[in-house]
Amino acid sequence: MIDFLVEKRRMTIPELELLSGVRLKNVPAGFETYGRLNAARDNAILVCHYFSGTSHAAGRYRADDAKPGYWDAIIGPGKAVDTEKFFVISVDSLCNLNAFDPNVVTLGPASLDAAGNPYGLRFPAVAIADFVRLQKAVLDALGIGRLHAVMGPSMGGMQTFEWAASYPERVGRIIPVIAAPKFDGWLIGWLSLWAQPIRLDPAWRGGDYYETGAPRGGLEAALRLITLNALDADWADNAIGRVLRDGGDPADLAAEPYAIEQTLTDAAREKMAFMDANALLYLVRANQTYVPGAGAGAENADEGLSRIKSPALVIYAPGDQVFRAEWIETAAQKLGAETIQLHGPYGHYNGILKIADATDRIRGFLEN
Repeated sequence: MIDFLVEKRRMTIPELELLSGVRLKNVPAGFETYGRLNAARDNAILVCHYFSGTSHAAGRYRADDAKPGYWDAIIGPGKAVDTEKFFVISVDSLCNLNAFDPNVVTLGPASLDAAGNPYGLRFPAVAIADFVRLQKAVLDALGIGRLHAVMGPSMGGMQTFEWAASYPERVGRIIPVIAAPKFDGWLIGWLSLWAQPIRLDPAWRGGDYYETGAPRGGLEAALRLITLNALDADWADNAIGRVLRDGGDPADLAAEPYAIEQTLTDAAREKMAFMDANALLYLVRANQTYVPGAGAGAENADEGLSRIKSPALVIYAPGDQVFRAEWIETAAQKLGAETIQLHGPYGHYNGILKIADATDRIRGFLEN
């Protein structure tokens, strides 16, 4: 069966004010839509993407694409997020990690300034609230006011909380997946480690590498670390274990002999072709500084959570080592939310790879 075909749409936002007060002019925005907006314009569901994701949430661009969008298992005709009933929209983030993907439309450090030079680290820092402000600008331009629902995994779940806290009057219900609205030093520290290999790569040159060559070694090392951090020990131990890769020799201290090492390298290299190392640093900082409701002036997570009035269905993975289960459970209790646990060997990635297990609960929450 071929998934439904989709296309990337584009618009330009004349001005976008960031949380920092910086005003960006003529901001390109890429987005995808699935289904039809009804006459009342009240059946829209916004899907916010994860850290390394894009607005390609479902369907395929071409019939022969190797994979559909990341949440294709639940978005489409007759699925949990039924596009025969709902109009689904997703927007590429600012500083999107996949800045060089021809199917991504984003503004960030790899973009060109008025003189035709890449911004590099001269591009202003961004916040999760800024991604939401861009989404709101797109929705405003499309004439969509109140959303039936907002949902998304990981960083997309963080944006979901931000929507509900900063624009409560525009959000009917929320489904944050594998995301916590409140965290402290542990995750901030891990995020710092994600970024460190890039900064240590001599090719990074303080972010000024667009003419001299990207810090590919640093980006590869960062993606290896992120992949292992996001997966679960069950996956590494049971699927791969202590097996040596072909030709692997533990006595060769200049090499990486184990299959797990090769698997992480292969995964990183598969992802990184279109990625911008500087964008990863911007996304890390946006996640580190996150406060739900910051767009409406909240100074801490508790204040932001107190602003959320929407019914919530909180979905999480007990084995998640990025957003720990206890953080999410505490937030769900404060919100009086329904909860679903996703079980599987993929840790944090269960929120993408096992999301179909929550189909019936998601469908019921959206349609009732």
